[in-house]
Parts: sequence; C-alpha cells; structure tokens
Amino acid sequence: MSVGRYIATRIPTLKPPMARAPNPLRLLKMLNTQQWLFFFVGFIGWTWDAFDFFTVSLTVSDLAKTFGRSNADITWGITLVLMLRSVGSIIFGLAADRWGRKWPFIVNNVLFIVLELATGFCSNYNSFLGVRALFGIAMGGLYGNAAATALEDCPEAARGIVSGMLQQGYAFGYLLATAFARGLVNTTSHGWRPLYWFGACPPVLIIIFRLCLPETKAYRERQAVREGSGNLGKTFLNEGKVAIRKHWLLLIYMVLLMAGFNFMSHGSQDLYPTMLQNQYNFSANAVTVTQVVANLGAMTGGTVIGYCSQIFGRRFSIIVISVVGGALLYPYCFITDDKIMAPAFFEQFAVQGAWGVIPIHLMELSPGSFRTFVVGTSYQLGNLVSSASSTIEATVGERFPLPPKGTTKRYQYGKVICIFMGCVYAYVIILTLIGPEYRGRRMEVAYDNDMEEAAGHEAVDRVKYGNESPQRNDSDEIEKT
Repeated sequence: MSVGRYIATRIPTLKPPMARAPNPLRLLKMLNTQQWLFFFVGFIGWTWDAFDFFTVSLTVSDLAKTFGRSNADITWGITLVLMLRSVGSIIFGLAADRWGRKWPFIVNNVLFIVLELATGFCSNYNSFLGVRALFGIAMGGLYGNAAATALEDCPEAARGIVSGMLQQGYAFGYLLATAFARGLVNTTSHGWRPLYWFGACPPVLIIIFRLCLPETKAYRERQAVREGSGNLGKTFLNEGKVAIRKHWLLLIYMVLLMAGFNFMSHGSQDLYPTMLQNQYNFSANAVTVTQVVANLGAMTGGTVIGYCSQIFGRRFSIIVISVVGGALLYPYCFITDDKIMAPAFFEQFAVQGAWGVIPIHLMELSPGSFRTFVVGTSYQLGNLVSSASSTIEATVGERFPLPPKGTTKRYQYGKVICIFMGCVYAYVIILTLIGPEYRGRRMEVAYDNDMEEAAGHEAVDRVKYGNESPQRNDSDEIEKT
C-alpha cells in the first residue's frame, strides 16, 4: 500500500482483535514432546546467555576495586559485549540458516565455557575488556538460534504464551546470577572470580542436551526445498537477495524497534543494583532480595503479556504495558527503603511483559529463509545502538553527587534512570504504533512466497505435495495467499 494509506491504518489496525481467550493449559498441551524439548533447550541456552551477561552487572564494584578503576570504567565491559553481539549474530545467524540450528548453537556454548573461565582468570583491566569483547561475539549468536529452535515448530495458537515463556529465560538467568553472586562473590579468598568459574560449567550439560535433538521440522523442510532446486548454495544466495529487495525497510524498522527495547531492559536493570547499594545504602542481602523479587515480576510479566498478545494483538499489548511501566518509574527509582521491592516487581513485570511479545513478533515479521539471522541480528543491532546504556547512566549519574558514606562516593543514579527510562518508553510506544504486525503468520515453507521466488515453485511443491506434485491452479494461489 502507499505510504499515506499505511499511515492512515496505524490507529485502526491497533484495535485489539479480541480473539477468544483459550485456557493457557490447553495451549501448552498442544505442544508434542519434541516441540517441548526444542523449547526447553532454547530456553536454557537463553537463560545461561543472560546469566553470563549479568555476572558483570552484579560485580561492578568488586571488579572496580580489583582493577583500580571507577564503576563507569567497568561498565565498558557491559558496553563492549552489547556492541559486539551484532558481529556474532551475523556470523552465527547466517550459519544457522544455511547449515542448521544445531551446530552453531553447540559452538556458541563451547565459547561460553572458554570465555567465562578466561574472565575469571583476568589479572588486569585490559585483559578483562578483551575477554568480554570476545564474549560479546559468542553471545550474539545465541538469541536468534534459541528463538528459532523454540518457536519454529510451535503450534500457531500457542505462540504467544510460549514466546512469553521463552523470553523469560533472560529474567531467569538474571535471577540465577543474582542468587549465585550472593553465594559465590566475596565468600572465599578469590573474591568475585568463583562466580565466573561456576558460569562455565552448565553449558557442558546444555551442549549434551542439544546433541540429543535433531533439526527443527521447519528448517528440514526449507533445506529440502533448497536441495530440490538443484543448487543448494545458489538458492540460499537467491533467498538472501529476495529478502533484502522485498524487506529492507522492514529490517531497518526491526533494528530501530529493538534498539528501544534494549534501552528499556538495560536502562532499567544494569545499573539498578549499583543504585540500590550506592544511593540507598542497601546491604548485599537487601540488594539480592530486591533483585530476586524484580526478576520474579519479570518472569510473570513476560508469560502473562505474551499470552495476552495472542488475544489482543502484539502491538496493542506492547503499547499498553509500556504505558504501565512508565507510570511506575517514580516509585521504582525513588523509594528509599525495602518497600521498593513492590515497584521493582511491577516495573520489571512491565519491562519483561513487553519483551515477552518480542520473540514471536520478530519471528512473524522476519523473512522465513533468514529467520535466525534476521531475528538475531535485529535484536543484536538494537543491542549495539543501546550498548552504552549503563555507561551513559553511570557517567551522567556521577554529575549528581550525594554526601559520601565514609570513603565511598555516592550519586543520584535513581534520578538519571527515571528520566532515561521515561524517554525510552515514549520511543518504544511511538515505534510500536507505526510498525506492522503479522500475528498468526504461517511459518511453513509452503506458505513462503520468498522461498518460491528464490527456489522455484516446483521445488516448493515437491516438499508440499511429495513426488506426486499436482498442476497448480488459481485455488492453490488463493490458499497460499
């Protein structure tokens, strides 16, 4: 449609479809055993990606003391990871779309083991930054692969709730990192290092789990079409050309949208433990409890709003919960005692509630042939744009000093987080409003026009109908459309 017509449809298409609300337990029963296994391996991989990322956020002050740097300097370890994730998403995303989801996923986890161990043995600030930069490349390849593995074969009616559950691997990883940081950091003579050494262990089990599973059905169908075209490599390149030619504007939009979402999550979370400890003088135990409560809210919100997006639509659900999150910013940032746990729960309910819609929203928007690459790269390029979130907040926060506590300098981090997040919420609401939505899009290769253009309808028909491929007629095209 024309640009003017598209703009005119943004408000009317926001109207909730008000689909019948099914029993969520019935939706979950729709998944067969293999689909559940695909979900669990994607969820666990994403969980440990988040665990490894948040180890730095939770040990900023300890790392600063070890390396003789400021907190703002240490947050560059977070920023570098976010900046270089897009490199990993391109490398591993293309590999997963070309050669399958399985082996790129396994290589990702091998790198997690090596680099998490290496972080624990860093002896100076420069080596720490170098290892975390490499970690960013490794981490970048996992999100798109985990989403594709968990959701490609998922029944259409269950996509919303499963998407919400999958995304909460992020919050669950944060929760685990918080709990293990309390149990392992500064409880031995090695200080913060045992947390990183422990982080290298679970990926061994994740690798074994993935080795026991096959490729997804959706990927196998797509690979069969490529092989049926007679030139697998050429067909894959043709798919890329078709995707770029037809969807370049949509890909740019997805990156801009994910920039807002990543600003939302990192802006509300990365510096929050430092704010509680530095500005409000919370003890280590109080910080841990508050973070656990916040992440329980995040896990609840992602699942609930992901489920609601199947009823009310993806865009409507994101906009409504973003408005709620914006309204909660003041108590989230300015309550000074343990009552802050309540707004922390509901603020993260809102942040991760909006995020719970994202895995399936990106999957439905993405060209089928490059689903892993597009989902992962749009997410990680958004991470790149938002990579300086914690550094910006820490640097600006240090312009608003508070009376010191002993020799410890204190700053008004809460004020900065509140203003920063208010701007982010406004941006996300606007971007979501003007964007498209393809709720319920079919992901089978038989419904992929791009694949047919790249490989030819004969190759698609052989997969759709088998060797007894019928003659095409108008009804075939109507059904496909």
